[in-house]
Amino acid sequence: MSETAKIILDGKEFELPVVVGSENEKAIDITKLRDLTGYITLDSGYKNSGATKSAITFLDGEEGILHYRGYAIEQLAEYGSFLEIAYLLIYGELPTDDQLSYFTKSIGHHTLVHEDMKRFYEAYPTGAHPMGVLSSMIASMSTFYPESQNPNQHFKDIELTIHRLMAKMPTLAAQAYKVSIGHPIMYPRNAYSYTQNFMHMMFALPTHDFEPDPVIDDALNKLLILHADHEQNCSTSTVRMVGSSQSNLYSSISAGIAALWGPLHGGANQAVIEMLDKINASGGDVSKFVAKAKDKNDPFRLMGFGHRVYKNFDPRAKIIKKACDDVLNRMGIHDPVLDIAKQLEEVALNDEYFVERKLYPNVDFYSGIIYRAIGIPTEMFTVMFALGRLPGWIAQWKEMTEQGEPIGRPRQIYTGPTLREYVPIAKRH
Repeated sequence: MSETAKIILDGKEFELPVVVGSENEKAIDITKLRDLTGYITLDSGYKNSGATKSAITFLDGEEGILHYRGYAIEQLAEYGSFLEIAYLLIYGELPTDDQLSYFTKSIGHHTLVHEDMKRFYEAYPTGAHPMGVLSSMIASMSTFYPESQNPNQHFKDIELTIHRLMAKMPTLAAQAYKVSIGHPIMYPRNAYSYTQNFMHMMFALPTHDFEPDPVIDDALNKLLILHADHEQNCSTSTVRMVGSSQSNLYSSISAGIAALWGPLHGGANQAVIEMLDKINASGGDVSKFVAKAKDKNDPFRLMGFGHRVYKNFDPRAKIIKKACDDVLNRMGIHDPVLDIAKQLEEVALNDEYFVERKLYPNVDFYSGIIYRAIGIPTEMFTVMFALGRLPGWIAQWKEMTEQGEPIGRPRQIYTGPTLREYVPIAKRH
């Protein structure tokens, strides 16, 4: 017999099935709890509630494990390209040469965006945050492709939408940046790789071409892979929740971008650089701020150390640390902020206080350093996160749709006033 869990309520005993995942994760299935007992569960923030069964990503925070479709993140980041890993997440298996060639060419074919979308950029105020612009532009794309709004569209139409999103999001992101600084928009150059093309659209000028650098390209490729999916986090759950209403893929991804924008989610690497700037502006005394971080009565916190999910170490940080060192060595940059970052890294890896508490530098710490070193402005950091997370969002939306999951509708425990009588305004005192 399969394992069950027993719950006793109002003197009555009920049995609920236990579900076991392929990595031995265990859950109590409470799907029929309310029908059986009249009770619901209360789990603020859904920290202990599984909203779905998924075959995309396995994450074990206690052991520092991250797998995409059964493949260790260490191997994928070492040997794979971003588009190859995107294909794996979206379609479930690593592509053959022919499949990857078709996927790459199809994405290259769709990198241009409709010229009418340029008018949208003109309406945004100077200095508009690129995440707000990107979210709006992605949502607007559904109006240019009305067939995408059909919840019963054919697989080929869905695949075309997927390829368009993968192709056009880097273009829209780079254009948002160019417009924000008053530079002319640079069109895609599809002879470049996915990451090189993005850098070209970000940094090339009509009078100054972009020269790809293999060290920078490798680091950016790794960062996008490491951010590609991370199980049921805030933005991913948002994509699935919006998609569960049969909303189109563009609007679902737009909602995911909005969720990622929050400083408690995608803004972590931006917070790292802001912290480093603060230390630098205060004279650059790292030991002073380390002491403040150790002081329980001091509100200052070091950003980019430890992780709310990984209780041991962030496996992504180990991978990107080497890429970070390679980029800094390649660029030969003398930046006091980056010097402060290296000092903090040294403290965190060797100071007993940090080692005992496992407050190691995480992926946000190193990604922020890399982005600053290669010239990506701080307000674009979260956009870079969104670019990496795009294939994971698509995969999650696609899986949710194919599984025919019901519309998301959480319950609540009401704590407001009980029934009371309406009093006309003239009689209120």
